[in-house]
Amino acid sequence: MEDSRREHEQDSVEANAEAQGASHRPSRQEGPVRRRGRQVKLSTTDQRLLDNRGPSDWVHTDPWRVLRIQSEFVEGFGMLAELGKAITVFGSARTHADDPFYAKAEELGRKLSDSGYAVITGGGPGIMEAANKGCHDAGGTSVGLGIELPFEQSMNEWVDLGMVYRYFFARKTCFLKYSIGYVAFPGGYGTLDEIFEAVTMIQTGKITSFPLVLFGTAFWTPMLDWVSGTLLADRKISPGDVDLFTVTDDIDEAVAIIKVAEREKFGEGLLVQEPLED
Repeated sequence: MEDSRREHEQDSVEANAEAQGASHRPSRQEGPVRRRGRQVKLSTTDQRLLDNRGPSDWVHTDPWRVLRIQSEFVEGFGMLAELGKAITVFGSARTHADDPFYAKAEELGRKLSDSGYAVITGGGPGIMEAANKGCHDAGGTSVGLGIELPFEQSMNEWVDLGMVYRYFFARKTCFLKYSIGYVAFPGGYGTLDEIFEAVTMIQTGKITSFPLVLFGTAFWTPMLDWVSGTLLADRKISPGDVDLFTVTDDIDEAVAIIKVAEREKFGEGLLVQEPLED
């Protein structure tokens, strides 16, 4: 049973690596450490922390894990403390450069930079790469917060300031703490995870005046129909909770939504400066 589970995990790792264009030679980033070939471990730091299978003597190493977790927060907070106002962009790592959404994400990165915002992504390929590229090419601060994964996913070349995290929760905290809004392009489980965590934080009042923009009406509408037609209809959420998302197909509208939310949160005097006309 255990051997079968491990074979399934390995197959899943290889399938994800192939889907995202990774080399078949095993290669992994573990925090600051790069492993290749036989040095690659099948599990991630997060998985070893949460896994309760096997002998229990590993629990005695938890104090050291806590110090490692603390160090990720210290490094992340220190790196991002002087970043200024930033928007985090999420979306699929599997989006190719010839996909129309890639061009739109690049346009968003450029226009956010032109409006005075830094752009934060997960640092990977696809939509993340496009947003980083647009921001970088426009002269803005392009940030990548990567994560240790079972398959290879290196930081894209358009990241100017980056860090690879071992633990998802440390990375998630930095996304939320150093962003004043999210824009989500079509994506998979990772994108859904981030937007639903953000909407939970908004709903519970943990963050305020935080725009949550979903880009791509045709992609996101079925999900929002389920939110209103199932969650709301079954009284699992309140009527106003449906309106916590804003859906658009227009990059300029997405940027305008962010500016309005910033004005509401910080006031006129603390808005980012508009670029000067030539």
